[in-house]
Amino acid sequence: MTETKSNNGLKVIAGLLGVILLGVIIYTVSLYQEKQKNTAMLTKEKELVVEDLTSLKSEYDKAILESNATNEELVSARDNIAKYIDSVKTMKADIASLYRYRKQVGILTKEREQLIRKVDSLTRSNTFLAMQRDSTFVELEKQTVFNDSLVVQNTQLADVVEKGSALNLSKFSVDAVKERSSGKLVSTSRAKATDKLKVCFTVADNVIAQAGDRQFFIEVLDPQGNVLGESFSKTSDSGSSVTYSKGTDFYYENRSLDVCDFINKPASEFQKGNYMVNVYDNSLKLLGTSKFQLK
Repeated sequence: MTETKSNNGLKVIAGLLGVILLGVIIYTVSLYQEKQKNTAMLTKEKELVVEDLTSLKSEYDKAILESNATNEELVSARDNIAKYIDSVKTMKADIASLYRYRKQVGILTKEREQLIRKVDSLTRSNTFLAMQRDSTFVELEKQTVFNDSLVVQNTQLADVVEKGSALNLSKFSVDAVKERSSGKLVSTSRAKATDKLKVCFTVADNVIAQAGDRQFFIEVLDPQGNVLGESFSKTSDSGSSVTYSKGTDFYYENRSLDVCDFINKPASEFQKGNYMVNVYDNSLKLLGTSKFQLK
């Protein structure tokens, strides 16, 4: 009787163990299937992100090819997208990372739309200016028909156009400044307190000038007449040369433009005395001169 009960107990235990084992197997299979499903979903989402980025890069490639001149902003944005594509392809997919990249795709798409609008605007502006110049030249040619000295007249008109398209300054100022610990710049007239010189000028509007990247040259002469700064040298096509303190780059769009740049403190302190600042264009034409004193 006791042996029968013992056998029955073992059967019950064996049955329970079998049920538990079966449950563990079912749970393990379920976990494996869920993992496989999640892995497949993440892989698919990763492929979609790469596909979106690749499509966006192709749109930049097309915009760059259609542009008359290489646009650095478009090329830089296109190269950044290529880096994102490489990052997504090599990364280990997880929900957080894919969410960040999906969000970045939206940001990059908006950025592309803004850049394309900017490029279109510049293209239309350049086309309009080209039409204006063409119209001006046509009118000049009509006038030469009524002149007996056609060769002389054309030469004179060409000179007028060249001089008229040159850029000029409508404002020019120099300010000695001290930089506080907060980063705020305050004006000063004391040599020892001066950290840098703030040179500002306004390029006057000129509808017949060529729009595009320009460079002006700032020459700062200390009280002894020496050029302040690293002292670069520039020679024009006509053979004239100038030693300048700093070159300032800007983009000119035929409208009045305010430009500011800084000349940093030399190796030693600024000296007391009278300073003179000159600004030249790319042809080394003197556009403006300003004088100031440090005490």
